[in-house]
Amino acid sequence: MRVLLRVLAPLLGLALAAAGALLVIEVVAAWVRTPATAGLLVPWPDWRTTVETLTWADQPVPGIAVGVAVVGLLLVLLGLTARRHDIHFSSPTPDVTVTTSPRVLARLVGRRVRAADGVAAASVTASKRRVSVGAQGWNDAGPELRSEVDGTVSALLDELPLARRPRVSVTVQQRKGPR
Repeated sequence: MRVLLRVLAPLLGLALAAAGALLVIEVVAAWVRTPATAGLLVPWPDWRTTVETLTWADQPVPGIAVGVAVVGLLLVLLGLTARRHDIHFSSPTPDVTVTTSPRVLARLVGRRVRAADGVAAASVTASKRRVSVGAQGWNDAGPELRSEVDGTVSALLDELPLARRPRVSVTVQQRKGPR
């Protein structure tokens, strides 16, 4: 979602800058030309007469108003959902805030899980509320692999000074093939 904002923000900025440059060009052209009968690039007098005859009840006005309101609401919702989802640690002092990204926590858990005996591969996703581990064990790995991985992840989360401990979910699959 943040990637969409990184693309959308410059595009909206360029559109506003182009509108501002057009406005400056039109104002300067109106000052320079004595009989300001028409705009230089935009037909302002024609637009003015059209807008003067419109009322709020005329056909295109409510549609345009609803369209602008919907686009504005979508931009606000996009901005709200694209916020950072940091994981907070316990503060060492009241003046210091310590956070990390879910990606860093997932990498940390993934390295610890992959270092465990019997784990061939692992995939980890993390958020504020949940750490999900998908581990693959070799053919000879029994059902105790799940409890071993769960214990490894729980021990790591106990070592970290997390302000709120996420839930841990572990799934284990058997990996086929030679070791």
